[in-house]
Amino acid sequence: MEADRHSDPGDVFAWIDDSTRRRDRAGLTRRVQVRGARPDVIDFGGNDYLGLTRHPRVVQAVADASLTWGAGSTGSRLATGTTEVHAELERELAEFSGAEAALVFSSGYLANLGAVTALARPGTLIASDAFNHASLIDGYRLSGADVVDIAHADPQALERVLAEREQQRALAVTESVFSVDGDLVDLAAVLDVCRRQGAGLLVDDAHGLGVIGERGEGAVAAAGLAGSPDVVTTITLSKSLGAQGGAVIGPRRVIDHVMNMARSFLFDTGLAPASAAGALEALRVLRAEPDRPARTRAVAATLAERLAATGLPVTEAQAAVVSVRGPSAAQTAKWAADCLADGVKVACFRPPSVPDRFSRIRLTSRADLTESEIDRAIDVVVKHSPW
Repeated sequence: MEADRHSDPGDVFAWIDDSTRRRDRAGLTRRVQVRGARPDVIDFGGNDYLGLTRHPRVVQAVADASLTWGAGSTGSRLATGTTEVHAELERELAEFSGAEAALVFSSGYLANLGAVTALARPGTLIASDAFNHASLIDGYRLSGADVVDIAHADPQALERVLAEREQQRALAVTESVFSVDGDLVDLAAVLDVCRRQGAGLLVDDAHGLGVIGERGEGAVAAAGLAGSPDVVTTITLSKSLGAQGGAVIGPRRVIDHVMNMARSFLFDTGLAPASAAGALEALRVLRAEPDRPARTRAVAATLAERLAATGLPVTEAQAAVVSVRGPSAAQTAKWAADCLADGVKVACFRPPSVPDRFSRIRLTSRADLTESEIDRAIDVVVKHSPW
């Protein structure tokens, strides 16, 4: 006789309790941390690399756009969700990056989903750096393409996979600056491989724009790849540009294709005009104050050098990210919590957010950090170290 499926409604999701217990025991439980409008801690955990989120010009642009356009975009980008602000932002992003065109999404996550799913389909090979961001990986899954993970930052491994493929179409996908340890990939070498093997190149430059290059033009442009017909770039507007949103940048025909084929663009409500205006003004501030990227890199280098001098296992500072490995997930989470309690906010990265399974705290630099704030952060991180 068939078992009676009728039971207490409270039992339907009872399986979650066991999952929660296992996660707690492994030290992998996450909780939302609520901050006030004016936090009383020094922030080394966010991604406001250029210190523009509270810049007076940026804040004023957001306020003015809200008064002009309202609180939201009112619809999808192809319906009513594109304002003059969106169009101007796209023009200036493309110009600054040295590309033909840009397309703004409501988040960097959706920009990556849109780019991957528009450029790859069943029968396409995606050669993916093993440390790529989850948003790219989710794009692979949605695309139905064949995916091969490539050893991290290894152009020779990429060439072997591309040379041995059976698929006609191929797309190499990599970040420029990797978000966990902040290391850079040799983009020029990667593109050389792609051209020898007839593959396109998609670069997530979320952590490079505003930080890499003499004027913060990003890692793709700094590597001499700007304007290449076979290179597509994705960025976020929520890091160096201090706002919210994302964009795909590249050849005009690619951007037109993404506009017509990316479901995360077609069926999503457009980015709020206020966020677009904030990103646009931040870009203009960056162009007017080109010393900010160098200051951001210098702060990161100082953090890395001084923490390494204490014996901690610290990554090299190649952009704005400095990571310090922890002994275990639970100890690393406690390390971050202790730092926060002592007035310094750092990020905590634990599995599955880290591709190599090693937990670490991550410090991010900002152009507007003072020397006393840097001193304080180093003192607190060392004081609470579990090593």
